[in-house]
Amino acid sequence: MDAAVSLQNVHKVYNGMSVVNDLSLQIKSGEVFGLLGPNGAGKSTTIRMVTTLTQPTDGHLVVAGYDVCRQQLAVRRQIGVVLQQTSVDGDLSVWENMEFHGRMHHIPNPQRRQAIDRWLDYVELADRRDDKVKTLSGGMKRRLQIARALLHNPKILFLDEPTVGLDPQTRRRLWEIIQGLNQQGMTMLLTTHYMEEVEYLCDRIGILDQGKLIELGTLDQLRQRHGEGIVMTQRGDRWDYSFFPTLEAANAHLDQQPDKTGMMTRPSNLEDIFVELTGRNLD
Repeated sequence: MDAAVSLQNVHKVYNGMSVVNDLSLQIKSGEVFGLLGPNGAGKSTTIRMVTTLTQPTDGHLVVAGYDVCRQQLAVRRQIGVVLQQTSVDGDLSVWENMEFHGRMHHIPNPQRRQAIDRWLDYVELADRRDDKVKTLSGGMKRRLQIARALLHNPKILFLDEPTVGLDPQTRRRLWEIIQGLNQQGMTMLLTTHYMEEVEYLCDRIGILDQGKLIELGTLDQLRQRHGEGIVMTQRGDRWDYSFFPTLEAANAHLDQQPDKTGMMTRPSNLEDIFVELTGRNLD
């Protein structure tokens, strides 16, 4: 399967400081790839580079078969981008935002209007098409951003923390939209601060720390490498975590302890592995 996105030995330096350091990874066509990391790890800079918003200092980036540095316009035609910041115009209506974006991409009529109808219906905003965007809820604005990003029929969708600040019910609805798009064959790169979002949506996961890729694989592969079972031990007001190859091994260790006070076992999860690797919670 061909790579939809390929980064080879990518560096980004700001003011003498390396923000992204020798990053190499490939995203397969049709997969949802989750990019995790603490604040300042280089996630947003990576998104900005692959979406042509920031030039890399060094390295080679290819998106949808086009060189990001030399074929920027061709790359932009193949990608949709949903940024964390709300980027729709609040003083325009839902339809006007979509119409403006369609014209910017030179989508002719009647194809443009058909595409607007299709994607507004998909994100359940068809009944709000004439409303000013400033009257929409945060979740509706995010859904509009997704519809707008899909209007020109991109092959790859980049989602930079698409559900941040939304209530759990709205987040779940967006998960369903994202999952539905992937089932239609769309490739996605997702950054998020929600571990359960990655566990629910992503086929593979990459973890960045201090600009470097420190882990890569499926959730099952990560759990197999670091341990599928955990023994938790309470020490004052905090917990210590010890990884074991399996939950059975963790239970066997607990059974051997003469004093089990403040101890328990459970299966490991992505957050456990993230904290183990980076020493920090994802916040």
